[in-house]
Formats: sequence, structure tokens, C-alpha cells
Amino acid sequence: MKFKFVLSLFLLGGAFSVFAQGYKDGVEYYNVNQLEKARILLQRNLDKPETNKAQSFYYLGRIELSNGKSDKAKEFFDKGIAANEDDAYNYVGIGAISLKAGNKKEAESNFKSAVSKGKKDAKLYIEIARIYYMVDPVLYAKEIENYIKKAKKTDKKDPAAYIFEGDMLTAQKKWGDAAGYYEMAESYDNNCSEAYVKYANTYFNVSPKVAIKKLEELVAVNPNSALAHRELAEKLYEDDQWTNAAKVYGEYIKNPNHFKEDEERYSVLLYFGENYQESFDLASKILSTNPNSFLMKRMVFLNKAALKDFEAADKLAQNFFGSTNPENKYSSNDFITYSDVLKALNRPAESLTQIEKAVEINPEKTELLKDLSSAYGSNEDYEKSALYYQKYVDAGDYSTNDLFVLAGKYQNVMATAKNDTIKTEALNNAIKYIDIVIEKVPEDYRIQQRKARILMVSEGTEKKTGKALNAYKAMLGLLDKDAENKVKNADAYKEAYNYIAGYELEMGNKAGAKEFYLKFLELDPTNTALKEYIDKLK
Repeated sequence: MKFKFVLSLFLLGGAFSVFAQGYKDGVEYYNVNQLEKARILLQRNLDKPETNKAQSFYYLGRIELSNGKSDKAKEFFDKGIAANEDDAYNYVGIGAISLKAGNKKEAESNFKSAVSKGKKDAKLYIEIARIYYMVDPVLYAKEIENYIKKAKKTDKKDPAAYIFEGDMLTAQKKWGDAAGYYEMAESYDNNCSEAYVKYANTYFNVSPKVAIKKLEELVAVNPNSALAHRELAEKLYEDDQWTNAAKVYGEYIKNPNHFKEDEERYSVLLYFGENYQESFDLASKILSTNPNSFLMKRMVFLNKAALKDFEAADKLAQNFFGSTNPENKYSSNDFITYSDVLKALNRPAESLTQIEKAVEINPEKTELLKDLSSAYGSNEDYEKSALYYQKYVDAGDYSTNDLFVLAGKYQNVMATAKNDTIKTEALNNAIKYIDIVIEKVPEDYRIQQRKARILMVSEGTEKKTGKALNAYKAMLGLLDKDAENKVKNADAYKEAYNYIAGYELEMGNKAGAKEFYLKFLELDPTNTALKEYIDKLK
């Protein structure tokens, strides 16, 4: 998990006050093409006394028109005209319906009516240009160009024309050129939320840092904009700056024009920011009004697990995993977390089941196979532990160290299996993988040591047959390259000396055995039992 910190005064300076812009927040969402959010806010604020109803009805109509519902759109435009017959925009809306239906003459008549009511409104000309562009940008290229010229002639500093030109370039995937127009729009009106947001969206995939900085600037100049705060929080989240995202979301949800789902996102961000109790409290509050929220059921469970309240986490998990709604999708992390909870409650068999579910639900996440292997190993089921580690290696994304570990897994199978066939297969696999590691890392004594141990285990509890002799001698050869190893790795020396001495003794070579026991004694001079044993060999 990575955390980056934005060095802006507004983020570092603490909380700030947020006041809703009413229906204007809905307009801002419409302008950046977040139509469903725009619809919600426009309807939420429709009956408030400060709302410009004619404008609200216009944008609601445009949303319906974008969704292909011309009849519904006309209802809104008619309501807009009824609310204020001098408002020009709803006549543009009526004209849009006509143009979309192929009746250009009727459309132009309505556009003319609109212009007669708003001659000095540069944005009005751009709205008409956008209608032509929406219906057919090629067929009506001249009309579009004409209305852009009229807008600039009316007010060359109005940002609407430059934003529209940026939008057309964005549609052609000319991101750099589009960003230039959005920046020009902002230079003419530094309160134009639409320009900042579109610039940030254009730049985010190229340079998240630049995009985030632009949105910070927007929040600074327009602190009342719900869109500004939400877009900044989202971009911080997408850039994995979860701590800062949570901070901005915390302020944003104080705005009456936030969305309910944003409260859920805030709970998630608090969790990822390791503010577990705050995340739990917020998720619990949301569940009190929406008890079926699958995400919040997940969050109360995950937070209790993170708080190490395992008994409570277990109960919440049972509720969370009890969902029968097919739309509710569990993640591998859900099962892994529950596995950890059950392990903490000393229920290893149930813990294993949860890891198996995690693997089943997300087979592409091969790291889970390691977790499952480890769990089976802890449960002393060494055959399955080796089986799942082998599956991990077979998936292809493994390291040399993984082969070293796998050889050890097969060593455990050899040491515990009752079936001779299984033992032999495990020995062959263990030697196969440890030899590959030796070839790749020939100078590491620990690899020869593992090979020696594998071969020693294969001898069983019977007399030493010397299977491990060469591996131990190879290990000693590597250790002897550094005199300090006699101190740093004394145990490895003693292990090899003990095996070789035992082998020589089995072969009837007491002098050879004594030689290596004496080397052992040099490293462990206080071992009186060994000294007495050596004396008896005389």
C-alpha cells in the first residue's frame, strides 16, 4: 500500500467549511457529463426557494434527451418555459428535439426565439452549437462553427466556447490540445469548475500529480462546489493517496449535496487509512438506515477483524457471508480475512475452508496458493501443503526461492508419509527442485544443506548409508571459503561433522569418525558428553 502526501496548504491546513450551492451543483455535474448525479441533485433542490426552476428544468430535459427520451425531455422544457417564459434555454431544448427529429427549420425557429431572449449570452450560442454537434457534427459543421464565432463575438472571455472546443478535441483523442483549451477557459474564469475538472480528467492518465494540483486549485477558489471536492477525493483515491482521499471525503460528505454512496466510499477509505474504529462507526450508522448494504456489512466485519475483536468479527462474518443475493460478490480478501479470524479463534479446520474458498473464487491470484499451502503445513497436512505449493510453481510466476521452499515441502512429505510410493515420489521431486536451485545459486551453502537433509531423511531411521555425504561435503567446501563461517555458521559445520562422523562409524572407520567428532568438539568445547564418547572410541 502506498501513501503519497500532497503539499497543498488546503490539505495540510485542516478542515474547511462547506456550503451547498443548491441546484448549481447539479448544473456543474451536468456540465462534466455526470448526468445521473446531475439529475439527482437537480431534483433534490428543485423546490428550494433559491432554485432557478427554469434552468433546472432545462438541464433535466437535456438529461432526458441524452437518454433518448424526447417526450420526457419536452415535458421538462415546457415546465421550464412555464416557470419563466423569458428564459432562453428551454427554447433551445425544444429546438433540440426538433433537430433530432430531422426538422431543421422548426429547430432553427426555436433557436431564433432563444437568441432573441438572450442576445448577450455567449453561453447560449454554445448551447445551440452543442445541439448541432450532438445531432450530427459532420452534417452541421458550418452551423457549429458559426455559433462558436457568435459566442466569441458576444464575449470573447466567456469560457463556454473554449470548453466546447476542448470537448470536441477530446472526442478526437487530442488530449494535449484539449487541455490547452480547458486551461484557456479557466484563465478567463477562475471559478469555472467545468474547466478545472475537464482539464484534470484529460491529464490524469498522463500525470496524476498535475491533475490533482489542478483540482486543489479549484477547491481553493470554489470551496462551495460539491463537484470540486468529490472529484479531488476521487482522483486522490485513484492515485492510491487513500489517507488524503479520506480527508477530502470527510469534508465533502458534510455538504448536503453529497451522495449516499459517497458515505460508503468514505467508510472504505477510513478502513484503508487504518482508521478502523471511525470506519466501523460510520458503516454501522449507514447500516442502521440501510440494513441490506452489502458493502457496509463487509466493512463492519473487516473493521472488527482489524481491531482484533475476533468474536465480534466472527458473528459479523456469518451475517455478511449469509447473503443469498447473486449480485453480491465476495472477494478473496473477504475469505482470507475470515480465515485469519478463525485461526485466531483456534478453529484451524474452518480457517482452511475459507482459504480454499478464496482460491476457488480467484484462481488467477496465485499468491493464495501459497497461503493455502502454508495453512495446510500449519495443520500438519504436508501432502496438501506440497500439492498447493506445486500448483503455485506450476502457475509460472515463481522465484528461485520458491523452488527452494518447494523442495522443503517435499522433504516434509518424505518425513511423514506412510506410503512408500508417496515417499519415493516426494524424494524425486525434492531432489529435482533442489538441484535446479543449486544450478542457479551454486555458491549458497544453505542449498547444499537442504539437499543433504533431504537425502538424510530418505535414509529413514536406519543406519546412515552415506546418501547425504557428498552434499554435506559440498556444503563444507562452500563454508570453508570464509574463515568467519566457523563462528557465524557453527551449527551448519556441526551438522555436517556429526553426519560424516556417524557415517564413518557405520563403515567401521573409528579413526575417521573420531576426526570429525573432534572437529565438532572444537566448535563446542563444553560438550562433555561428546568428549566422553570420543574417549571411548580410543
